[in-house]
Amino acid sequence: MTWGNETYYFEFILLGIFSHSPPHIFLFSLVLGIFIIAFLENTTMVLIIYLDTQLHTPMYFLLSQLSIMDLMLICTTVPKMAFNYLSGRKSISFAGCGTQIFFYVSLLGSECFLLAVMSYDRYVAICHPLRYTILMNQKLCMILTVASWILGSLDGIIVLAAALSFSYCSSLEIHHFLCDVAALIPLSCTDTSVFERLLFICCVVMLILPVSVISISYYHVLRAVIRMSSEESRRKAFTTCSSHLAVVGLYYGAAMFMYMRPSSNHTPNQDKMVSAFYTILTPMLNPLIYSLRNKEVYRGLKKLLKKGKLM
Repeated sequence: MTWGNETYYFEFILLGIFSHSPPHIFLFSLVLGIFIIAFLENTTMVLIIYLDTQLHTPMYFLLSQLSIMDLMLICTTVPKMAFNYLSGRKSISFAGCGTQIFFYVSLLGSECFLLAVMSYDRYVAICHPLRYTILMNQKLCMILTVASWILGSLDGIIVLAAALSFSYCSSLEIHHFLCDVAALIPLSCTDTSVFERLLFICCVVMLILPVSVISISYYHVLRAVIRMSSEESRRKAFTTCSSHLAVVGLYYGAAMFMYMRPSSNHTPNQDKMVSAFYTILTPMLNPLIYSLRNKEVYRGLKKLLKKGKLM
């Protein structure tokens, strides 16, 4: 469709991240292996928490939501990348690109808020253990979780509406393995400065606000842990909190590096590497970090395996 000097295309070309050279074939196989591991890990975490009634607590409910988000995130990006690489077809439709942008942005945003909710949960559990069932009851936990999903979805809708309102009259080639809004901006022949400011504001809200909540929560948590008289309680609290902080550091660090730099500082290869890290590698690491030395999850896994054998 051509209006004046502008041409509106309904298909993009995803240039991808891998070529068909032997080193890249190995890396592609590695990514597929990571995808399979992440898929199995997160599915197992959801099943364990759902089937084991002893894990029906706010902390494990939030962990199950994190696993669901990670599952959806890797299924939004990796299958399309793998299909394009194996089939040799690199195109993605205009509607497909929009769908990928919505789910990708929504899930990243929802996870940002969920990690903040998880930090509040740890703050209440460690700093106010006697009031935990009041300050973090099931109803409040559900409200905060639903709010995380809604706020992430709103971010996805805003970014999708803005990105797909652009007219694309230059190259159709997206230097990425997914439809990322940062990779679409250079293809637009309209002025995107307003959208880039909007994107920066969204990033401030989606990243800085949750990081502030997490920082305040863990400041109080660390103070409380240091004052604990029992060495066993101190060790358990440090184990739980350090695993959460590790996930937060990996996730927010990569996201801030990706979306809070000026567009002039972006390079396609750099963006692809960073995106691959937090959309493919982080979903595999999250269950490992959270279940490491976690006796309750380990017990739930044994119970799940025993049920499978009995069936």
